[in-house]
Amino acid sequence: MANNSSFLLFSLSLIFSVFLDRVVNADPDLLQDICVADLTSTIKVNGFPCKAEATADDFFFKGLSTPGSTNTTMGSVVTGANVEKLPGLNTLGVSMARIDYASGGLNPPHTHPRATEMIFVLEGTLEVGFITTSNKLYTKNVTKGEIFVFPKGLVHFQKNNGDVSAAVLAAFNSQLPGTQSIGVTLFGSTPEVPDYVLTKAFQVGTTEIEKIKSRFAPKKN
Repeated sequence: MANNSSFLLFSLSLIFSVFLDRVVNADPDLLQDICVADLTSTIKVNGFPCKAEATADDFFFKGLSTPGSTNTTMGSVVTGANVEKLPGLNTLGVSMARIDYASGGLNPPHTHPRATEMIFVLEGTLEVGFITTSNKLYTKNVTKGEIFVFPKGLVHFQKNNGDVSAAVLAAFNSQLPGTQSIGVTLFGSTPEVPDYVLTKAFQVGTTEIEKIKSRFAPKKN
């Protein structure tokens, strides 16, 4: 158990040493020691205005300590630790997430427009991959204790093909990397992307497009 804990701590330290490097920091440099995000402010800036007074709790978040529920359509769930959950990250240029996968679960093709992503496998084995702008797929099976990197802005995915659950910790070189899921973006936007655009793009009929849209339609309250 001690060896496992030491290995985990070493791996997490390695992840953060890479992502705290100014050379790879995707966000602007900070101009003061701290600038805890005032999430209630109506002022619009690139990031968030600073709170007048900060506390230790602004730099603390325990949401990644326990697995999230994978009882979802895709059999996976992402728990983010970005500036919206951890205000002390404002101007620091880093964030994290935990992703849990049921057996057969998928984190579907998506992009992070503002950050590179590095994952560290906590449990299980995953098939992961990304696609370059020249449409080349890079894919690999990664297992507990291993790391894989998804370059900034490229479409990528993770799939649990195993019989047991899996989990990863993800690190980003942005306080708010953003996530754009390909399916939801194209077939679940508001207002909708016109059918004539999608039928032309995917070379299918309107019936097929409407069927896909019905599965991605925003849930009504």
